[in-house]
This record gives sequence, structure tokens and C-alpha cells, in this order.
Amino acid sequence: MKWTDTVTIAIELSEAYPEVDPLRIRFTDLQSWVLALPGFDDDPDRCGERILEAIQMAWLDELD
Repeated sequence: MKWTDTVTIAIELSEAYPEVDPLRIRFTDLQSWVLALPGFDDDPDRCGERILEAIQMAWLDELD
């Protein structure tokens, strides 16, 4: 997975952290959780606020 795979990342996060409200997570924690996902293989420095927001919104969509 790469940072641009926002939907796939969101699915993985929703499965790994079903009790978490994606709107209440800090971006620093979100970034750490993404980096720890099995199969994630991208440069940590390529991540920015825009990507984290996209992951957060995709995760929120997964909950609906």
C-alpha cells in the first residue's frame, strides 16, 4: 500500500481499530497507525495533512 491508497488504508484501519472514531484521532497517531499496517510500504516523508485528511474521510465513509 502507498499513501495514495486512501480507501484501502481506511478499510484496514476500520478493521484494526473498530472502536475508534476517525474524527477524534490526532493526525500524528493516524500516521503512525498507517505506517504500522501490514503491507504498507511507502516513504513516511511523503505523507502530509492533505493525505491524512483523505484517509480520515475515507475511514469515516467506511463506517457508514
